[in-house]
Amino acid sequence: MANTVCSCSFLLSLLCFTFFSSSSTASTQADILLSFKASIVDSKNSLSSWSNTSTVHYCNWTGVTCVNAPSLSVTSLNLQNLNLSGEISSSICQLSGLTHLNLADNFFNQPIPLHLSQCTSLETLNLSNNLIWGTIPDQISHFGSLKVVDLSRNHVEGNIPENIGSLVNLQVLNLGGNLLSGSVPFVFGNFSELVILDLSLNAYLVSEIPSDIGKLEMLEQLLLQSSGFHGEIPGSFAGLQSLTILDISQNNLTGEIPQALGSSLKNLVSFDVSQNKLLGSFPDGICNAKGLINLSLHKNFFTGSIPNSIDECLNLERFQVQNNDFSGDFPEKLWSLPRIKLIRAENNRYSGELPDSISMAAQLEQVQIDNNSFTSKIPKGLGLVKSLYRFSASLNGFYGELPPNFCDSPVMSIMNLSQNSISGHIPELKKCRKLVSLSLADNSLTGEIPPSLAELPVLTYLDLSDNNLTGLIPPGLQNLKLALFNVSFNQLSGKVPSSLISGLPASFLQGNPGLCGPGLLNSCSEDQPKHHTSGLTTLTCAMISVAFALGIVMIGVGFFMFHSYSKRKSQAGGWRSVFFYPLRVTEHELVIGMNEKSAVGSGGPFGRVYILSLPSGELVAIKKLVNFRCNSSKTLKTEVKTLVKIRHKNITKVLGFFHSDESIFLIYEFIQNGSLGDLICRQDFQLQWTVRLRIAIGVAQGLAYLHRDYVPHLLHRNVKSNNILLDADFEPKLTDFALDRITGEAAFESTVVSESALSCYNAPEYAYSKKATEQMDVYSFGVVLLELVTGRQAEQAESADSVDIVKWVRRKINITNGAFQVLDSKISNSSQQEMVGALEIALCCTSVMPEKRPSMFEVVRALQSLSPRTSLLNSGFSPLEEHSIPV
Repeated sequence: MANTVCSCSFLLSLLCFTFFSSSSTASTQADILLSFKASIVDSKNSLSSWSNTSTVHYCNWTGVTCVNAPSLSVTSLNLQNLNLSGEISSSICQLSGLTHLNLADNFFNQPIPLHLSQCTSLETLNLSNNLIWGTIPDQISHFGSLKVVDLSRNHVEGNIPENIGSLVNLQVLNLGGNLLSGSVPFVFGNFSELVILDLSLNAYLVSEIPSDIGKLEMLEQLLLQSSGFHGEIPGSFAGLQSLTILDISQNNLTGEIPQALGSSLKNLVSFDVSQNKLLGSFPDGICNAKGLINLSLHKNFFTGSIPNSIDECLNLERFQVQNNDFSGDFPEKLWSLPRIKLIRAENNRYSGELPDSISMAAQLEQVQIDNNSFTSKIPKGLGLVKSLYRFSASLNGFYGELPPNFCDSPVMSIMNLSQNSISGHIPELKKCRKLVSLSLADNSLTGEIPPSLAELPVLTYLDLSDNNLTGLIPPGLQNLKLALFNVSFNQLSGKVPSSLISGLPASFLQGNPGLCGPGLLNSCSEDQPKHHTSGLTTLTCAMISVAFALGIVMIGVGFFMFHSYSKRKSQAGGWRSVFFYPLRVTEHELVIGMNEKSAVGSGGPFGRVYILSLPSGELVAIKKLVNFRCNSSKTLKTEVKTLVKIRHKNITKVLGFFHSDESIFLIYEFIQNGSLGDLICRQDFQLQWTVRLRIAIGVAQGLAYLHRDYVPHLLHRNVKSNNILLDADFEPKLTDFALDRITGEAAFESTVVSESALSCYNAPEYAYSKKATEQMDVYSFGVVLLELVTGRQAEQAESADSVDIVKWVRRKINITNGAFQVLDSKISNSSQQEMVGALEIALCCTSVMPEKRPSMFEVVRALQSLSPRTSLLNSGFSPLEEHSIPV
């Protein structure tokens, strides 16, 4: 019995010890996390769950991962992209089981935190895309257990120390996107486990490529692009048997590609040696890599021809050899590779034909073969490639008539066949409704300009100059947003539509003596009898007067009936309200307060906006929407609640709503300074550039939050300067966002989109697609950014014709070839470089092709990089190179 009692006592003691030991560990680890948090500035309150008072277990706190064996311990901390700043404290190293620490995409501003070497179990350290600065000290060797080091996209400078070679366990070393300088040491042969090496985007490096990199048999990705490497490509690279990605582009490399390189790297997926000073011939045996997808040799000094063995690269998607001195016949089989998407061979000396077998390239998207010596007809097979969106073949010897289907791809956007020997008529173009640019200049075309061109909704650039075209200019072309319209040196005649003359130089119409119109050498005669016009005018005026009188009567009757009905509904308790803030007011008091005195503007297509003072003295703004009865009261409350939960400094708060069967009234916080649109309209609009940039960044942040950070993701769908309010400090706040959630999609389409179908804030794809997208919001933001950069209203009368800001800017830049011509002259010259940067971003956002527009997150980063206060080096967004459409 005694033994049993002793045994039970022992087990009980053991259980108690285990329990209290576990509780003590839990308390300790939670305290360590809170100590680490104490040094961090958490501006978005992303770490709100990290609290002693929280009912959430610390293993479920934001970014924390634990394991259970042998005891419950924190092993991973992932705080990526939470807008954190402050200090990275070594207190986190008290978590003895911590193996992974990810603080990427934040705003930590300090030297490399060497004190983290106290984290003895740490295997992964990711501090990429912060504001880390200073040099890599020799003490980096203290991180002996690290397998992954990512310091990319920071401000790290100076030489790479030789001591980094002590990190023999490394599998990933990423130092890309910094300010490293000097020569790269010969220490990489120590990293026998290395899988990824990234030293790219370090413009101040002045070094040969270390040959000992060739010893890394497990290396899969070698990224050295856009740095200062010079000399020859090491022959030892032939030993990189596992290599899948080799990118040594945009350096100063010379010499030839080592003979064995192409045939020995059999696992290559991407081979990029472009934009160097390399010589010699096409890499022999490159298609031994059966999985090769990307082959980029452009902008070097390569000569010779492409071997026919290129047709063995069955997985090839991107083939870029432009700007070299290649010659000979272009291999026919390249045109029909099953996965080919991009062929760029412009500015070489290629000859040969464009074969009809191009129709077999079912995934082909882009072809650029300008400035070569191709000679053939344009084959019918070209029009059968339904994925092709760009075909540019100017400065060649193409001849004969254009096949009727030459532009039949439903996604065709850019077609350039200028400076060839093409003859015959221009076919009717009806199927390529996404065509942005058409250039057929300097050929031998005859006949009339097809009227169907006016039916292409996004056509922006049209160059038909230097041909033998006859007849009239189709009047429908004036309805397009043509930034460039050149029909000079043809045989056209008749009156030129006035809006095609407005803003365009006369040289775009010269060489057509039969053309007439305002501002041209020949002005058109008007011989119509005046008495007919007079009689017609009298009759028209009489009819308008009668219609106006009847309209006044009907409006009066309608108003009386509506007022009486509203009053009966109100007395009958027809109003229903939900306030998400303690407003201490009834819906009846709000309705009474909404009168002509409290009304502000028209409120857009839905109705008026009213500014009311509550009994507490607080001001609120009330937005009236028509109740289309698309949603029940319960659904309406749910949708409004979705908007109420939005918490962002650049988005107006929704305080509540009330509704009847006829109307819905959204209650917003009141913003003092009115709208950006009202400000731009003023003659004395003279905001400093720093304030304008802050407004742009704030609006972009608000949209990025709606698109990506807020759940459920929302679209604004009505971005314009009138829907951007400014508080007392000119901090912008978006309003009128996501109203489609309240009114229902059908009602929103019929009310907003139909009434603003011609608005220049609308993306061009509104003309052929009613599906709302993030890219449409991005386009609208780009228009607002153009307003801030130019100081010009989005839609402004010019010579009695409305020329919207996108068309105006693109015309000015195309004609004068200078961005400075469109900048607001009221801003000092010291800000011009930042303004040009913002202009580039705006042009990218307003790209006619949706897929070429950046995301709002990219826009935020790009705009912040322009601001001295929030400079983010290497934002990863290169506006004109990556997102613009060269024409």
